[in-house]
Amino acid sequence: MKAENAGQAQAMALVDEFVRCGMSHACLSPGSRSTPLALALADRPEIDLHVSIDERSMSFLALGIAKASRRPVAMLTTSGSAAAHLHPAVIEAHHSQVPLLVLTADRPPELRDTGAGQTIDQIKLYPGSVRWFCEVGVAEARAESVPYWRSVACRAHHTSMWPVAGPVHLNLAFRNPLVPVPDAAGFPFDLDGRPAGKPWTEATGSPLQAGEDDLARLQTELEATERGLIVAGTSDLDPAPIVELARVLGWPLLAEATSNARRGPNAISTYDALLRVKGFWETHRPELVLRFGHIGTSNQLAAALDPSLRQIAVNPAAWLDPTRAVSWMIRADPDQVCRGLCSRIEPRPGSAWLDEWLEAESKARRAIDSFLDNHQQLSEPGIARDMASALPPGSNLVVASSMPVRDLDWFMRSSPGVTVRANRGANGIDGFVSSCLGIALSQTRRPTVGLSGDLSFLHDQNGFLLASGSTPDVVFVVVNNNGGGIFSFLPQAAEPEFERLFGTPPNHDFALLAKSYGCTYRSIHRSSALAPAVSQAVSIGGAHILEARTDRVENVKIHNLIWSKVSDAVGSADRKKS
Repeated sequence: MKAENAGQAQAMALVDEFVRCGMSHACLSPGSRSTPLALALADRPEIDLHVSIDERSMSFLALGIAKASRRPVAMLTTSGSAAAHLHPAVIEAHHSQVPLLVLTADRPPELRDTGAGQTIDQIKLYPGSVRWFCEVGVAEARAESVPYWRSVACRAHHTSMWPVAGPVHLNLAFRNPLVPVPDAAGFPFDLDGRPAGKPWTEATGSPLQAGEDDLARLQTELEATERGLIVAGTSDLDPAPIVELARVLGWPLLAEATSNARRGPNAISTYDALLRVKGFWETHRPELVLRFGHIGTSNQLAAALDPSLRQIAVNPAAWLDPTRAVSWMIRADPDQVCRGLCSRIEPRPGSAWLDEWLEAESKARRAIDSFLDNHQQLSEPGIARDMASALPPGSNLVVASSMPVRDLDWFMRSSPGVTVRANRGANGIDGFVSSCLGIALSQTRRPTVGLSGDLSFLHDQNGFLLASGSTPDVVFVVVNNNGGGIFSFLPQAAEPEFERLFGTPPNHDFALLAKSYGCTYRSIHRSSALAPAVSQAVSIGGAHILEARTDRVENVKIHNLIWSKVSDAVGSADRKKS
């Protein structure tokens, strides 16, 4: 490897090390100062390079790719405010533990704080949200520069994955020339890395393991408890060991949709509805709760898990306890803990405790399904339920924040056979379209369908501004209630300025939007038409927007009717028992 100048040499060495470490995707937005890195990335056939003109959308595209692949993805911008547009995606990656390499090109030190164009303070631009920051420094034509650059690249790549996955920020100042032409110094040194394509610094690490003493103590406590619950929140974990542990213990499994653990014989898909039934929690309160992942989609569940209840949380990294209710925090790999416990604990043959929960689940599920099956008009609960059931096994269902993720959690059946993905680190609506496209680009052999509200979709419509021909096969189902539907469930709905301040109806024409971005458009008018339309769009390929119009006020009424039906079904059964 040879370079014409130090800037080109630095860019080539960094990118070569990223490839040696296993990187296969990178995203960038066009700019001048980032030219050396852009050219170096484009020169490597091992890297799928995705170009978008909007930096914020580009960064969420990278986030989606990294979320689905579980491998570091580079995202590159030029200097100035362009780098600031990455901040929301960096925050989301930090909180949801997604590996990203944030590469911000910068002006050299002599131009900073002088009024030079496109120059801001980029030193530690994302405080508190990156695993490591490195001001790489202006490239110099020195023999020792090559080991330095290669070592930095290896450290950045590894640190984005271990011990806690997340974003790493490299700030890279480039002097002219920015293109591969000789300058006064040139770069006379060899750029080659280690032989046989090995990384300059091979880094390894294992997940945090629970010790034998902890496993033995936990085993004793679990075996002594019959009235226990396993609660699985949003996570990027393998759900199979959690599902198996619930079976072995004979405990109900309350799994959020985004945990992907809502499967198996012990899964309680209607737990949010059950917790709304007066008196249900008082008669089904557990002695112990074993928690995995981030719990927070259901306010009913969060309120039920109060500090007076014995709770044990297993999380390898983040301190996930917003209500200060956890009694014992086990900082270890959940997979190792679950498998270790399953090998130690003799499976329970069954229990009245589990039977009571499963009976309530059956009654609540029948009440929900009966109502939705007989409600032929489009409804947001019905759309969420039917979307999860209609997709072929192995599909990606990407769900936006606000009402869609809640409706999916409240109404999705058990064992849908799909992988649910969402940006639930910071719970924002930003970047939904781009994240969905990133997931589709990363997993081209698996159908990817996005479920969002109109505001989430419009907020990131620039996600479609990928370079020509780059848009993957993807289907978007947009629930258009003409505004912020989630606020209709909150006390703000009674305020006289509600529509202007919270409802914010955009009155947007989605058929026109679809046409402007080259997407196929279809309007869905009846609940029975949704599943066939999604299946047809998936089979055709390309980018599709399916619009399902609903009414915000009517939506609140439908939710309340469903809760009432569940309460009647479960509550009347409990009264007969008493």
